[in-house]
Amino acid sequence: MIRVFLNHSPRMRENYYGEQALSGLRALADVRLNAQDAPLSPREMIDAAQGCQVIIGARVPAVPAEVFASLPELVAFCRVAVDVSNIDLAAASQHGVLVTRASPGFGPSVAEWIVGAMIDLDRGISDGVGDYRAGRAPRPRMGRQLAGATLGIVGYGTIGRYLARLGLALGMDVVVHDPFQADVAPCRRADTLAALLAQSDHVVCLAASVPQTANLFNDAAFAAMKPEACFINASRGELVDDAALLRALDAGRLAGCALDVGRAPDQMPSPTLAAHPKVIASPHVGGLTPQAVAHQALDTVAQVGAMLRGEAPAGALNLDHATRFRERFMAAGANHA
Repeated sequence: MIRVFLNHSPRMRENYYGEQALSGLRALADVRLNAQDAPLSPREMIDAAQGCQVIIGARVPAVPAEVFASLPELVAFCRVAVDVSNIDLAAASQHGVLVTRASPGFGPSVAEWIVGAMIDLDRGISDGVGDYRAGRAPRPRMGRQLAGATLGIVGYGTIGRYLARLGLALGMDVVVHDPFQADVAPCRRADTLAALLAQSDHVVCLAASVPQTANLFNDAAFAAMKPEACFINASRGELVDDAALLRALDAGRLAGCALDVGRAPDQMPSPTLAAHPKVIASPHVGGLTPQAVAHQALDTVAQVGAMLRGEAPAGALNLDHATRFRERFMAAGANHA
């Protein structure tokens, strides 16, 4: 039976790797659990995963080159998410280790969070709740309905497409900017980011995090938005220049902002922005629902099962360079359980 190291801390297992997935994994492999609450250092991960053929990894900690160089029996690293930016993929390939990612199962969960954030921003719900809990009398203010408003979606992937359907169902005018998606039907298309920003009441950042999108939302982007518009980031923190966002909020160039991600550790919103009176912030929980979490955790169970059958698992990123994996599993084509 192969050995698998699950590097989630006990707390992260509670939220991101439930009993259903863990039981399924244990039916396939000898599973070694991480007992440490704090993120593992590279040396601690190396020590904990000695003798394991597979590591199943959370979004923290980072997995640098030394991990792959120091674990000669490791043949695969399965990431329980779509984002693999915390893994040195080039080093994994250099050492013949297969890296896989899970498929996106969080579209409905994150899209629903965005709708909730838009309603909160437009109706001041959090402000009223905060006043009542502090013993203050809230001041009623005029709100804004989503029906008839323009929803601008930057990035038309899994979340963006689901959000677009919700927006249309709510009576919103939905406009999309994504240079990599030719067809954005049934939404309207904005050929440039500036065109989308100029007309949107809610601008939602859902672009992929790649070098070209770093600081996509900067001073120029916020200046191009309507002063009564709101900005929402549910993608990745590195897409937004936090200092530029803070300047825009302080100068009154934005009506409000909602953040589920940011540049703080573990993709959390930065404390300075999260405390701003015009910001609604949550601690990276947009995809934290049982359905979304189970989908991705069970993907890794299916990936291990495919390996044991001598098959290339779904979500493989570097199969051509995964010499250890091909020699250990694919060459034999036999069940190793």
